[in-house]
Amino acid sequence: YELAKNPDIQERLRQEINQAIDENEGQVTYDVAMSIQYLDNVINETLRKYPPVESLNRVPSVDYLIPGTKHVIPKRTLVQIPVHALQRDPEHYPDPERFDPDRFTVEQCKNRPAYTFLPFGEGPRMCIGMRFGMMQIKVGLVTLVRAFRFFPTVKTPERVVFDPKSFILSPAGGNYLRVEKL
Repeated sequence: YELAKNPDIQERLRQEINQAIDENEGQVTYDVAMSIQYLDNVINETLRKYPPVESLNRVPSVDYLIPGTKHVIPKRTLVQIPVHALQRDPEHYPDPERFDPDRFTVEQCKNRPAYTFLPFGEGPRMCIGMRFGMMQIKVGLVTLVRAFRFFPTVKTPERVVFDPKSFILSPAGGNYLRVEKL
């Protein structure tokens, strides 16, 4: 969706993918897919705008004093972390509705507070499938972006509206794109 709506980003990603593969004698390998920084940026920006889940639940095993305050979260209290809202907070992500993979350059990430990007959670309860999922996304995107160009259609919404009945965040009514073979 975002690559179709942002053809300049789609083209830059295609160029960086092709350059990395050309530098590896035309071979698409795990190492090549994992080494393309702009691919990481595009995926992370997509996960920022469209995290797999809207929120995370945590339950502290001991009373927890919130640093810098007098507030205590009693043990066994359900704490809900609003991932979707947190990752669209303009304090951490200016103009949060804009799709901007450059938010995830190494330099930009260093300047952002920890725990403001949680598409897979964090710490010991982090999603166990994160690494496998990221590898699948990268290999899939490398394959698709090298072979096809994506465009919006008249049925492509200006803004993604999430299906309130879905367990994971997914677009209501599907996602319509035009795909052209390169």
